[in-house]
Parts: sequence; C-alpha cells; structure tokens
Amino acid sequence: MTHPIPPDWRKLVTSLHTRYPTTSLTESANLATAIAAHVSPGSPEVRLGGTFVDVKVESAEVAERISQVAADLGLKADPLQVTKLEVGLDTSDRELVGPFWAAVLTGDAKNFDEIEVCDPTGRFDALWFQLTDAHETPRQRFHYDLWLPIELVPARIEAAVAAGGTVVSTDEAPAFTVLADPEGNKVCLCTSEGRD
Repeated sequence: MTHPIPPDWRKLVTSLHTRYPTTSLTESANLATAIAAHVSPGSPEVRLGGTFVDVKVESAEVAERISQVAADLGLKADPLQVTKLEVGLDTSDRELVGPFWAAVLTGDAKNFDEIEVCDPTGRFDALWFQLTDAHETPRQRFHYDLWLPIELVPARIEAAVAAGGTVVSTDEAPAFTVLADPEGNKVCLCTSEGRD
C-alpha cells in the first residue's frame, strides 16, 4: 500500500514539493537545520531564502516527517506556491540533437540518456526531447512544460486567455492543457493528475 501524499505537499513531475513561508533567513535556516536533524541524509532537497524554504522529496513518508518538523517550529506550508518548469525541445531525432545539448549544457555529451539531458551536479533542471514528425523550419521547437498544483490550473488558463492567449487542447487534461500565445507559441500546463 502506498503512503498517501500529505495535504500540504504537491506532486510535480515525479517528486513531492512544498514551500514554507518564513519571516527571516534565520527562521529559514532553523527549519533547514531541523529537517537535516530529523530526516535521513540525502532524502530531501532544501532551498532557502530570507522569506521561504522550498523542499523536494521522493516519498510521502519523508514529506510527512518534514511536515511534522515544520509544525513543531510553528511553520505552515503553502503548497500552492510551488511550481516546476521543464523545457522541451521537439525533435524527430533525439539521438542526433541530444548529445549536442548535453555537451553545451553540462560539458559532457554522455549526460544525454536517450530522452533528456541530465545535469549530475543539479545546476539546472532537465532539458527533455519530445518526438515529433520531421518538419520544415520555421516551426516552434522549444516549449515550456509548467508543472503546477492542480488547484492553480484554472486560474492560470483564465489569466493566459485574458492576456491574449488561446486554449489549444484540453484532450489530455488534467494531465496537461496546451495553451498558445498570440503568435502560436505553445506551453503545457501539467499536473500529476490523470497520469498512470
């Protein structure tokens, strides 16, 4: 039986994410220190600033422990502040372009794994390659996949349409909804819902 995702976390791509608003860098550092003391090494990824602590984990059990650590410090998560941005490149030949982008972005063409470029140092999120039919240029090749908590998607669509965009496709919603800017450049609003 899988452990349920705590209500103060959201699944974006394959990981669980949340944000703890804080009042100072000291409060942020105190939370990061408490997480380090109560959660096994290497499990969470913690990023902090003067007004927030972002946490990414791979399991609901770890997320639940971190929620308790934060509650003990009087901090409450705001999971609707989390997003994850991926950049996709449409290509008919991943093997042709993948090693080039791996070399440019990481310094080593071997950091291409057939689907995406992964940076082993964690300096940037993956660049992934979506297979398409071969086509003549110009045609949009790069596109954003913006992962959001599902609760935020309707408001983002409304704001994008009000700003001149259009809804291109809801065929795969809620997994993803395709929007386009006034020139036809596309973005996918992605959620963990409706996926296998």
